[in-house]
Amino acid sequence: MISYKSPDLSQHPPRSARVRLGGFVVLPRILDKARAQLAGKTGLFKWGNPLDQRLWQFTGIKAEEFLSVVQTGKSDTEMLEWVQANLQPKRQVWEIEAWSNWMVNLAPGDANRHKLFAESIEENCPKRDDIRTMFDRLDMDDYVTFNGVA
Repeated sequence: MISYKSPDLSQHPPRSARVRLGGFVVLPRILDKARAQLAGKTGLFKWGNPLDQRLWQFTGIKAEEFLSVVQTGKSDTEMLEWVQANLQPKRQVWEIEAWSNWMVNLAPGDANRHKLFAESIEENCPKRDDIRTMFDRLDMDDYVTFNGVA
């Protein structure tokens, strides 16, 4: 059984980056990774990776501060309240929605990222033509990492 209070990311992936909390994509995934980091159970997943950095940049929250608040045992709802209270600058609902929609549709970016993206598809699911965004590739990667066939 999966426990999101104390996830073991060596046994299952964190929640999809698409899952939203308070309108923020990636926030539930980062909460899973933070809790796993504190428990020493991150498996192949990395705390503070470039995806995490995008949330910190948008919110103005420092990763270390976030991690220390997660360590207090706050629930997802309590962490959302904390994030909303600590946004720098304060964000309107429409800004969070626009940023989240932008993230959901984010393409690989520069030539090197496109190359890595294509290599991942070629290695894991060469017959698929529906993997277009970073979130598509991330979901596929999470799935195959735990023995799924993409």
